[in-house]
Amino acid sequence: QVQLVESGGGLVQPGGSLRLSCAASGITFRRYDMRWYRQAPGKERELVAGISPGGILNYADSVQGRFTISRDNSKSTVSLQMNSLKPEDAAVYYCNARLAEVLNYWGQGTQVTVSS
Repeated sequence: QVQLVESGGGLVQPGGSLRLSCAASGITFRRYDMRWYRQAPGKERELVAGISPGGILNYADSVQGRFTISRDNSKSTVSLQMNSLKPEDAAVYYCNARLAEVLNYWGQGTQVTVSS
């Protein structure tokens, strides 16, 4: 059974930082593209950041320079360090594991609220 379990969300003031983590089980983690998506109320789910099995990174323009994605294949975890948070970063953040556009798994999401 595949499970992706996110943690680390919460309430933070503008300019603050949060670190999200996603623990994967039931998959050969090192083979998967790992991504973070987010969805704000009334908006479509959008890709925030991704990391390939080989460590190639990609970021949405809106988070470039503020967010950092990383993975630890020995622990089957992917993390998202979020700095300089803005109110527009508030959303439910989802962990995604994808292999060859065929296997695609989602976590349950973790809420990030950015407010003073």
